[in-house]
Amino acid sequence: MSDPNTPQPPLPRAWPFEEARKLADHVQARQGRVKGDGKAARPALLETGYGPSGLPHIGTFGEVARTSWVRQAYTELTGQPAQLLAFSDDMDALRKVPDNVPQRDMLAKFIGQPLSRVPDPFGTHESFAAHNNARLCNFLDQFGFDYEFASSTLYYTGGRFDAALRRVLEVHEEIVGVIAPTLGADRRATYSPVLPLHPRTGEVMQVKMDAVNPAEGTVRWTDPATGEVFETPVTGGHAKMQWKADWAMRWYALGVDYEMSGKDLIDSVRLSGKICRILGGEPPAGLTYELFLDEQGQKISKSKGNGLSVEEWLRYAPQQSLEQFMFNQPQRAKRLYFDVIPKAADDYLTHVDKALALQASDAPEGDLRANPAWFFGKGKVEAQSGSPVFFSMLLNLASVANAETPEVLWGFIRRYDADVSPETHPMLAGLVRYAVAYYIDFVRPSKVFRVPTDKERAALVDLAVSLRGYEGESTDASVLQNLVFEIGKRHEFDPLRSWFSCLYEVLLGQKEGPRFGGFVALYGVSETVALIETALLREPQE
Repeated sequence: MSDPNTPQPPLPRAWPFEEARKLADHVQARQGRVKGDGKAARPALLETGYGPSGLPHIGTFGEVARTSWVRQAYTELTGQPAQLLAFSDDMDALRKVPDNVPQRDMLAKFIGQPLSRVPDPFGTHESFAAHNNARLCNFLDQFGFDYEFASSTLYYTGGRFDAALRRVLEVHEEIVGVIAPTLGADRRATYSPVLPLHPRTGEVMQVKMDAVNPAEGTVRWTDPATGEVFETPVTGGHAKMQWKADWAMRWYALGVDYEMSGKDLIDSVRLSGKICRILGGEPPAGLTYELFLDEQGQKISKSKGNGLSVEEWLRYAPQQSLEQFMFNQPQRAKRLYFDVIPKAADDYLTHVDKALALQASDAPEGDLRANPAWFFGKGKVEAQSGSPVFFSMLLNLASVANAETPEVLWGFIRRYDADVSPETHPMLAGLVRYAVAYYIDFVRPSKVFRVPTDKERAALVDLAVSLRGYEGESTDASVLQNLVFEIGKRHEFDPLRSWFSCLYEVLLGQKEGPRFGGFVALYGVSETVALIETALLREPQE
């Protein structure tokens, strides 16, 4: 690790490097605290948490992806190793039955049981937690994340937390003093950070502790239903922690250096940080990210299933587009629904083009490391990761051609550039398939063409006449774009974007569209003239 007194070089202008500097400072401080005990040399530990009470969703993926980019930036910045731990809280009790799972009546019988003891309603795994943990790992593996999966149940029952749990009993009343003021009067009277498991029913018991015995490592409590008194060890998986205290205990026990969390957990982070310090540890560095919203602006919920799934996104765009969406401004709330997919895909392709240009130039290395594509490519950007045709352009081409198969689009693409093929441009080949699927499911059902105004009609006639002068020629897209601009100015469209709105709404049946000159070059000059002539004959829609 570098000397803290040495002036720091400027960071690449990307938020993961800003977070990596925070992580490096935290590790530096931790090494100073434990110097000489043999622990200082361990890799930085970054953690993400997962609650397997519902099916994994994009928000879960986003946290792992973002943490992975911080890890990548940290290693690049410091040259030091780092570990990513994907931790599943699968010993938590099932509090309610999710809306989007089968056999809901069966699950209702297991309310209060640890998720790792609740039967799998899908019938494929030994427990509900195991099913959802497998789903989490499957899609993290699909994206190539380098992580270690951790199960709360295995850590508790395997003794990984035993020493920390005994420490909890030593400072039990101090922890209660932190949490109790945040609770209502009834809950405050019975609160304990320790949740014993009922020795007969297996239920996670949220009850008052009659006695806490740090020397023996046990708690004594009374079953409110039967009046029976039990003495339960907190070690070996016989008890677990309330979640804010559980979070803090985990930071302390494992020495977590970095963990990000959503805006809705700001107060929980603060309380858990206090508890971690009471235990004798230091809370990790971290980032507070904004939450994803659905199309109506509501918070996405695992149990409601009101967001996009990873599988749904990947039906319509490549994985890099999802990564791009996650990378953009994590501290800003973003709506996550199908309409954002095309822009995310094109944003990614734009960054690839910029990255490839940087790699081919003598630009400082830091410029490349500020590019999102550098993170997605794990430190490099391959030429095959880009595309000569953007996703939005393919969508518009699919729309005007009514393309229901990739072959339709490839007919236009090969005419545009005979050297382009699915073999030479695998990203483009994927985009073509995605564009057809997106067009069929979203664009085609919503196409609405309008009849041009008199002013627009005159400009469209002018455009058709002007384009005929380019028929049969190989014309650069920029030349055609300049032609479109000139006609808009000639017919005094003010603002000029109203002219392009006319082209999109009258010719393509949508509110937005591509650079029109590029569209003409790809679709064909003669075909565009025919498109204009068809639009001029269109009758008003009822």
